[in-house]
Amino acid sequence: MARYGTYVIDDLVHMTEPTVAVRVLDELRRCRVALDDDELAHRLGVSPRQTINQVCRRLARAGRLHRYVGSAGKIVNDLRRGDDLVPSTATGADRARDVVGPLGDGGLPAAGDSREQRHAERIMLDLLSERLNVVLEPRQIPLEDRIRVEVDGADDELTVLVEAWAHQGPLKAAQKHKVLADVLKLLHLAATLPGAPRLILCLCDPEAAHHFTSARSWAAHALRNFAIEIAVVELPADVKAAVLTAQQRQYR
Repeated sequence: MARYGTYVIDDLVHMTEPTVAVRVLDELRRCRVALDDDELAHRLGVSPRQTINQVCRRLARAGRLHRYVGSAGKIVNDLRRGDDLVPSTATGADRARDVVGPLGDGGLPAAGDSREQRHAERIMLDLLSERLNVVLEPRQIPLEDRIRVEVDGADDELTVLVEAWAHQGPLKAAQKHKVLADVLKLLHLAATLPGAPRLILCLCDPEAAHHFTSARSWAAHALRNFAIEIAVVELPADVKAAVLTAQQRQYR
């Protein structure tokens, strides 16, 4: 770890970036509200915006800030923790759902709560972004007839489209169908958008990916024929453990 001013900056931040990282932390501490990458780039006068995105993702992995989807649907950066991470404009029900996930009987997290998986999928996108050297963010892509399609990750030019799914271990039949629905979404977008975007299914466990990679299944054969790439990224141990805990709760 290297120290700059009063901050400890993760070694993963490039040597040209510590000053930007310190300025990001200073600005978030000063304004006391969550800011997205565009807002930070504008406030700090940093160009290109990708510099802010890369710095904030590294700071998030180092535990210096939190990144989550804000009320406007964009990823925001926040120094706060716990309940303070929920935007102040949210209703009481929204605050409860965003902090602990969907509630079941007695106010406990519902068996189908996927908060841990959503957090893991954000990390998966960050890891894949570094592997591909692109910035992948959740997108809403407009189609004809006022239809908007949400994709887990895409670059600004929509040359890379990604669906991510955080799951550990072998898949049940319904889970295989869920992944194939994501694949259908990618194929539909590829057929609708100009150009030929790169289509990637991002998973975090080789055992979960087996059905779509090396298994003798029609699904694996179809993905190869349609040139759907399978990218498997390794989650940090604590995030992997949280996903496993969530899966056990969901199967109870």
